[in-house]
Amino acid sequence: MTRNPTPHALVLLTGLVALALGTVPATATTSAAPHHRTSAGVILDWSETAVATVHTDARRPAAEQFLWYGFVDAAVYNAVVGIEGRYTEYKWHERGPRKASAEAAAAAAAHKVLLTYFPASKARLDTAYTVSLANIPDGKAEKQGVRFGERAADRIIELRRNDGRGAPVTYDKAPAPGIWRPTAPANAPFAVPWLAKVRPLLVGSPDRFLPGPPPALTSRTYTRDFAEVKAVGARNSTTRTATQTETARFFSDVLPVQFQAAYRGYTARHGLDLGDAARLFAATGTATADAAITAWNSKLTYGQWRPITAIQLADTDGNPSTAPDPSWLPLLDTPPYPDWVSGHNINDGAVMAVLNRLTGGDVDFRISSAVTGTTRTYGSAAAYNRDVIDARVWGGLHFRSSDVVANRTGGRIGSWAMDHYFRPLR
Repeated sequence: MTRNPTPHALVLLTGLVALALGTVPATATTSAAPHHRTSAGVILDWSETAVATVHTDARRPAAEQFLWYGFVDAAVYNAVVGIEGRYTEYKWHERGPRKASAEAAAAAAAHKVLLTYFPASKARLDTAYTVSLANIPDGKAEKQGVRFGERAADRIIELRRNDGRGAPVTYDKAPAPGIWRPTAPANAPFAVPWLAKVRPLLVGSPDRFLPGPPPALTSRTYTRDFAEVKAVGARNSTTRTATQTETARFFSDVLPVQFQAAYRGYTARHGLDLGDAARLFAATGTATADAAITAWNSKLTYGQWRPITAIQLADTDGNPSTAPDPSWLPLLDTPPYPDWVSGHNINDGAVMAVLNRLTGGDVDFRISSAVTGTTRTYGSAAAYNRDVIDARVWGGLHFRSSDVVANRTGGRIGSWAMDHYFRPLR
């Protein structure tokens, strides 16, 4: 693996890659005074606090968590770059006092966004906020930073008013060949269907990157995907290897939580400063929020059945090449929403596309799984994407085409995000 670029090299390299793609100039400069490196510790701390609030306290479903982290990351990013400069703000055109504390602004922005949406976690959030401000010298800079951070939070909160969260969206497709219905073991209804129609953070419409429909039940592609997942994704599979089983289980952890930890690890290993860390979290956070919305829109639109239903009821699909197995079960329990497209893979594709742009291809992505108790390091997006595509097939959760199309769609979303947002200033 090649040596990873330094934080300053990351800024220059991002500009060079963008120049090659015809998006932004190759150089990035501060708006006024020379840039002074500021520790990213406050961002790492508030990433952990956000996970504790959204995942541990509020117990929000995994797909929904992407939305909340995106809100926090966008507010923190605006709070930081509004003071430091260097990068374009996210849907905002305000500048904070030049000498204000960007660290105080980041803490204030994260605190206010999380407290607004998760007031039940007030004690946790207030404690974290007190700790953050205790690490910043008292005085005018801190007070100015706090005020500007709160304004940055207010901007995100205002942008997200009436965005469709919690709207009465229902899944109303009647069970039929190829159509999803609740599956064992929980037989639960479609989870958070409103996510399909939430206003995205970046791309404008939930339909902007909506993929086409899944393969027809009698198509060669569906027949091939069916045979593969039936053989290698079965709970009692005799063809799946121990390594494949471990890979499937590794990627069954809560993905947004894994990602937040991976971003923290990357920031610490590469010594990113406050501005570059804010950009990393905001670019990945908003891109994955939009990827989750796109995936749920696709699931609601097409309602393709899961492998467990397809294999057990294969005698109803009109395909003579698919044999039913009424007792077939996947290695992993099937979550409560349709197959097409894979929510895991669309988010994976988005993150890898963003990291490719930020690092010039040397992603150095280190991710851990509480399910297996192991950590993996990926030097390229291609290697990571290959494993996550395989993992969801080997776990018996998705047809391969659902994973592949999702991953490519996520990649398009991530690339689009970097083309239009989070760019170095001229």
